[in-house]
Amino acid sequence: SAETSPSVVFENIQGCSPKCLCMLLENISGLALDDDFTVEAIPEINVAVATFKKRIDTEEFVKKSSQNKRVKEFKMTARLLELTHSIKAENIPDSVSTDYITVYFESVRNGGGPVSDVQLFPEENSAIITFCDHKGNT
Repeated sequence: SAETSPSVVFENIQGCSPKCLCMLLENISGLALDDDFTVEAIPEINVAVATFKKRIDTEEFVKKSSQNKRVKEFKMTARLLELTHSIKAENIPDSVSTDYITVYFESVRNGGGPVSDVQLFPEENSAIITFCDHKGNT
């Protein structure tokens, strides 16, 4: 069977403060923020991404979230985040080479895996790192 994403996207979050969202996700999952999952809010596009460190059935979590009374009251929606082979790294110092970025993101200690490509964008101080498979982008 296909691997399921460990991340869930919550859309339309503007009515729910980040702290409230975190408590709501703890209530729905029965897990603890920081120990079991992280939440990254992206207010510019009205979304937050919950990523589970602990293995859970994220499809079941999406279903429970979508049926939750408070989630409905806030008019939020939940869906699985698609698995991807690429990530964008930001705030990269000017002096960093593509070789350094490749080695850094291939480090198992940093949660990486085999890198197939690095595109550096010095004008943005960013890079797009493409992994051989989606398991490297954690």
